[in-house]
Amino acid sequence: MTCVFIQIRCRPGTTYAVADAIALKEIHSELYSTSGEYDLLMKLYVPEGEDIGKFVNENLLDIDGLERSLTTLTFKAF
Repeated sequence: MTCVFIQIRCRPGTTYAVADAIALKEIHSELYSTSGEYDLLMKLYVPEGEDIGKFVNENLLDIDGLERSLTTLTFKAF
């Protein structure tokens, strides 16, 4: 599995609804509310062999209220 971190910016007033929608999909390992440029930070594991971009598009980007995302790929744990 590939560990991926995704920062999510929500339309104003939709952060809790977006977080609830993510939780219902049960795709995340961890989900946090954050301060700064993005509203949420999600850690998830993409199954081995899956296309990461397609996985994110099909499982996350259809959520109403989600305005923008920033995906960070990981390579090695220290």
